[in-house]
Amino acid sequence: MAPGRKPKPSWLKVVTGNPGHRPINEAEPIPIGDIVECPPWFDDAQRKEWSEAIAAAPAGLLKQLDKSVLVVWVCAKVMHAFAAQQISKYGQLIKTPVTGAPMQSPYVSILNRQAALMMRAAAEMGFSPSSRSRVSIAQKRKGKSETPFDDLKELGD
Repeated sequence: MAPGRKPKPSWLKVVTGNPGHRPINEAEPIPIGDIVECPPWFDDAQRKEWSEAIAAAPAGLLKQLDKSVLVVWVCAKVMHAFAAQQISKYGQLIKTPVTGAPMQSPYVSILNRQAALMMRAAAEMGFSPSSRSRVSIAQKRKGKSETPFDDLKELGD
């Protein structure tokens, strides 16, 4: 991943008049196909989380191109919930088998790692409140323009 800020979406550059005067990618790909089916290898808990995520996401937000990110998010969420249950059951500290000295439960590090994965994937998909403010769902074009940016250019005239 390149260092620095994430690039501003091309449609936003067009709307704001391209203040940086950098070239706008006219050939920016537009993902198609809504996500519906979950991967066949998911277990029941993962299927349930998948269905809930699809139902909760705004219509048109998640496309087939985003499927791998959603898979990561669902798997992390299920594993996070499992680790949280184990911590509730056994506690955050456990005794070592040999000396009986207290140590952090291995489920705590699993919980923390899965939470980090969930937050990163959620930000990519617009699932968190701060990332949701930066997401816009493209509406269907009326058909007279060749690219989605042509409609935006007409707004400036």
